[in-house]
Amino acid sequence: MINLRSFEVPTVVKHAPGAISMLAEIVAGLGAKRPMLVTDQGLVKAGLVDEVTGVLKAGGVDYVLFDQVVANPPIALVDCGADLYKQEHCDGLIGFGGGSPMDTAKSIGVVVENGGSILKYEWADPQPIKKRIPPLVTVPTTAGTGSEVTLWAVITDPARHIKYNVGGTGLIAAHVALLDPLLTVGMPAPITAGTGLDALTHAIECYTCAYAQPWPDAVALWAIETLAQWLPVAFAQGHNEEARYKVAMAAMLAGMSYGTESAGAVHAMSQTAGGVYNLPHGELTASILPRVMAFNYLGEPQKYARIAQAMGENTWGKSVWQAAELAVESVDRMVKTLQIRTLPEMGIPEKDIPMLVDLAFADPQTIGNPRDLTKKSYEQIYRSCFVPGC
Repeated sequence: MINLRSFEVPTVVKHAPGAISMLAEIVAGLGAKRPMLVTDQGLVKAGLVDEVTGVLKAGGVDYVLFDQVVANPPIALVDCGADLYKQEHCDGLIGFGGGSPMDTAKSIGVVVENGGSILKYEWADPQPIKKRIPPLVTVPTTAGTGSEVTLWAVITDPARHIKYNVGGTGLIAAHVALLDPLLTVGMPAPITAGTGLDALTHAIECYTCAYAQPWPDAVALWAIETLAQWLPVAFAQGHNEEARYKVAMAAMLAGMSYGTESAGAVHAMSQTAGGVYNLPHGELTASILPRVMAFNYLGEPQKYARIAQAMGENTWGKSVWQAAELAVESVDRMVKTLQIRTLPEMGIPEKDIPMLVDLAFADPQTIGNPRDLTKKSYEQIYRSCFVPGC
């Protein structure tokens, strides 16, 4: 049996400070005359949606506004958006915002073209998605999820108290990702930290996972190196345009490192816990990351040693194992420097660990982890998240 590997990059990436001014031209170039603009109320109140609609109006593009996206978008929200899309005779999508609006836009596209409810399209083998989504332009206003270029969307099922993955195929990917780092200037420091460390997690998990390949490895390493250098600067200087540009590009490439595959234990834990507690995905992921790395480095010591170098650590004269441990220490230090809350500080009770272990172990992302996982392994990692000072 041949273990045939593959990756695909179906999204065209356009980027520059001020790139949002090209949105109408890009939408029209995809043949969309009446796109649905998918976003959230936070961006409406911040005035950023007015900037987008102004560009569309000036470019003569008719649009329908769907601004009801919430964090951790649920099934009903996606299905509601798909109904509106059809009622308004839309012919394209713009996902404007963080991961939630972009994932919602992708998922609306899946339902519009494939029918039914987004509940039908939870990732499975065989792939339930059969038709390509309508023309989609993704415009991120945070630098973290990489959803602008990934082949995935994450949707919440309130009935099961879980978040599940839709995608793993180019049929769900955006046609164009438009990156304008100026849209992230002034983003609050806590959001900068959480989203940026989510991007770092994507890069580290995809670089070390069982599905790793040379091309995704290359972009993952660039993302790790760039985030190590520039994320603390963006955190400390919210209006530093160079730092914002670097972090935006790193987050995009970290998203590309996903390829058609999955991540590992960090995301298995954070996505399942996020489905229970409705916490910010980026911060939850960041809090767990160093604890999982401390468990995982035994499985890929050479790659962890390379991560240490990308993080800026001096590995001269150290063994592979010592260098691998430096990677864990370096990431742990960054998480603390960026003031990420611990799981207890987020309000997760230690008594819930058995339930969280069961959910994480059942998550498909467990399979790609670089070190073998059991329920006991997950319990060990979760317990370490509750140790004072860690």
